[in-house]
Amino acid sequence: MFFVVSKLFWLVAQPISIVLLLMLMAGVLIAFGRRWFALTALSLAVLLLGLASLTNIGGIMIRPLEDRFAVPAMPERVDAIVMLGGATVSSVSGVRQTVAMNDAGERLSTTLWLAQRFPQARIVLSGGGGVLGGLGESEAETARRFFVALGIESDRLVLEPESRNTAENARFTRELLAEGGNTVALVTSAFHMPRSVGLFRAQGVRVLPWPTDYRSTGTEQFGLDLADLGGNLTIASTAMREWIGLTVYWATGQIESWFPEP
Repeated sequence: MFFVVSKLFWLVAQPISIVLLLMLMAGVLIAFGRRWFALTALSLAVLLLGLASLTNIGGIMIRPLEDRFAVPAMPERVDAIVMLGGATVSSVSGVRQTVAMNDAGERLSTTLWLAQRFPQARIVLSGGGGVLGGLGESEAETARRFFVALGIESDRLVLEPESRNTAENARFTRELLAEGGNTVALVTSAFHMPRSVGLFRAQGVRVLPWPTDYRSTGTEQFGLDLADLGGNLTIASTAMREWIGLTVYWATGQIESWFPEP
């Protein structure tokens, strides 16, 4: 139920959806002769769309998330590498029998690098479909195809293909990891790391955070950014979703602190 509610909520809570809802509201208000209120709704829509796409506000919002956990010093040993799903387009990958990557594809390359650096480490690929309706193959299966094609032995790969969100990533992966003080490297996007670490800690799993896939430079100051309007909107949406996710998981008692720290 939590998964379905979260997906439906984000369907209407993301910036582009809010803009469209405000425009729809303005149309209804005009039909009922409420022109002043309609103008207010349209102004809010333009303001939100302008901030999200014409400025670097998304980078400013996502920067604290990405700065929370730094890439660690190289450890002497890593016993397991856990890569969270979210880096592939499962609907395309399954039909085409390829590995269609999205903006988070660096999760795959970072995990591959770690797998080559620590050849004794098991590689846990955690990720189901993650979409309503469950269309496409699991992201774990897509990732398996990627690693095998690039020379990683299949017996090193442990697939967890059932999880649909980060909470399930942590819960289902815990059952696949050996007990004890093994070093477990957790690979996911830098902006996603605080929530991921909080959820793994809640499951009693100590991980070595290995952030990747940065979206900010770390030096952002508010200003216009006209180079990539679509990219700006995507980053703003990603940052907004992650802050909302942290708040919801904390409010529902699924993580111990609102903003998990190292």
